[in-house]
Amino acid sequence: MAKNGKVFLIGAGPGDPGLVTVRARELIEQADVIVYDYLANPKLLDWSRGDAERIYVGKSSGRHSIPQDEIEELLVDRASKGMKVVRLKGGDPFVFGRGGEEVSELETDQIDYEIVPGVTAALAAAAYAGIPLSHRDYSSSITFLTGHENPEKQTLSIDFRSYGKNTGTLCIYMGIGQLARIVSELQEGGMSGDMPVAIIEWATLNRQRSIQGTLNTITDDLERSGLGAPAIVVIGEVVAHRSKTEWFEGRPLFGKRIVVTRAREQAGQLSRMLEDNGAEVIELPFIKVEPSFDQKLLTEVLAGIAVYEWVIFTSANGVKTFFDLFYRAYDDIRCLGPMRIAAVGAATAREIEKHKLKVDLVPKKANAKALAKELIENEGVESVQVLVITGNQNREELVQSLETEARAIVDTLPLYQTSKTNLTNEPAAARYRAEGADAVLFTSSSTVKSFVEQRTALTLEKSARKPVYGSIGPMTSKTLQELDLPLGFEAPQSSLDHFVVETIAHLNQQA
Repeated sequence: MAKNGKVFLIGAGPGDPGLVTVRARELIEQADVIVYDYLANPKLLDWSRGDAERIYVGKSSGRHSIPQDEIEELLVDRASKGMKVVRLKGGDPFVFGRGGEEVSELETDQIDYEIVPGVTAALAAAAYAGIPLSHRDYSSSITFLTGHENPEKQTLSIDFRSYGKNTGTLCIYMGIGQLARIVSELQEGGMSGDMPVAIIEWATLNRQRSIQGTLNTITDDLERSGLGAPAIVVIGEVVAHRSKTEWFEGRPLFGKRIVVTRAREQAGQLSRMLEDNGAEVIELPFIKVEPSFDQKLLTEVLAGIAVYEWVIFTSANGVKTFFDLFYRAYDDIRCLGPMRIAAVGAATAREIEKHKLKVDLVPKKANAKALAKELIENEGVESVQVLVITGNQNREELVQSLETEARAIVDTLPLYQTSKTNLTNEPAAARYRAEGADAVLFTSSSTVKSFVEQRTALTLEKSARKPVYGSIGPMTSKTLQELDLPLGFEAPQSSLDHFVVETIAHLNQQA
């Protein structure tokens, strides 16, 4: 490692991780240390190395966990030790982000640095609210202002009266706390009370909210709406010409908060599908999936892998773990032999197909009973050697059917275990208790059981939203009913696509 490291001042953008630059992601992935603040989306840390040091220096209005001079000392200290230091700052580091102060300190201490711009909040807020900041007929200038220049002082240091004659667009950062005074000074400076105003809270995130009014009404509008920081105030004629189509806030699940209960490793796809439809997702992984296998059994199975005529995968987890272990033993996919392959459902099949393997059988209903029935009735597996790749749960019915009804010769290879997690002290659980949700989605019986066991620790506050419970399929629904949880809706087919479509239909029907 070099004697002196380097600091990268990176704009973390307005909130949506998809708006971060390619360069920013590359550096996050390489960083030894990541110093991040309140407005940097924590999901960006998912890109970092497992051994990277993560330091939260979160600052919000009226609260500073680490003073600015200590943040600067921290950057210098880590870089002086030869580390690659990423400083993640909400928006753009040089737009009201105190990036200039940090650069001055780095130059004083002769620390190498690089600046990676980010999408600043005003640009993103306007775009996601459908407001054109410039317009050839209404605004040929854009002015960025701050409601308070010095976060320590919490005071208004700009004379907004001087902007009262402005004919362009004003974008005001950190102005919510001083809005009444800002409005008053603009009007004292000559701005009409009919001037359109918009306020956008949590821009680009699926909890974004916005309101529109005029200088005369906006203070009361804000109070009624309950909007708060972080928010951008946009003032100008362009606000009245915002797009009629709500491309962001008009998505089918926008404004809905949904809990995803899948294991952390599996939650990503369902969460993305919900978020793409506008939902605000809380991930509460009530189960965790970890590799777990008998080394002697694994060695025996892999040594004789080519003797099996069928290999059956009961989950995507089993597929991932199996091929991780298979490639450690063999470097040629042909070592699998001429076996045929069955998958319990479409998601499992897709995981297999990543290895350029054809899946010969996927039952119409994604469950072990349907898989066994189709194998027995359509494939003739009597006296056939079958390998079932599975976990520590839900394999008995499949194996028993194949052995007793079809008289197949079945070997099982458990490769992972599913266990319950304790979410009592998780920040996501605290948020669920405080805010609730519109729906809790269960993708397996094990997530239902774990949820019920932790129900006391997840008791909702009185003001929290009361959710409906959604199930991915009949087996999960059966468990919900057995444990006295009211079933709100069930996917018509046991797939994530159908689950999301049914969630949209049910929640929109309830609205």
